[in-house]
Amino acid sequence: QVQLVESGGGLVQPGGSLRVSCVASGSIFSIYTMGWYRQAPGKQRELVAAITSGGSTNYVDSVKGRFTISRDNAKNTVYLQMNSLKPEDTAVYYCNANYGPHVKDVFGSWGQGTQVTVSM
Repeated sequence: QVQLVESGGGLVQPGGSLRVSCVASGSIFSIYTMGWYRQAPGKQRELVAAITSGGSTNYVDSVKGRFTISRDNAKNTVYLQMNSLKPEDTAVYYCNANYGPHVKDVFGSWGQGTQVTVSM
């Protein structure tokens, strides 16, 4: 089963940037579609960005043009570069390998996530 460790979160001012990272276990990382998810207080977890094994990407409308997902298969790592951050981006960010667009459509156990807080 895929295991995941997220890192790189923190406190940033509105308009700022942050890059979060996720290291996945397993030698077949490169075949998985990887997704970044987030969960804000009192809200359901949502998929915000995904990248296929071939490098195709998809984003939820609220982050298009601001967030960029990328991957380094040699390092079993997926990244989420977040620019022009807004207070509504505040959430715990998680990654996972997925087989569909729904939050339940994942292969791995959820990691601890990394907290991103956008505030003055």
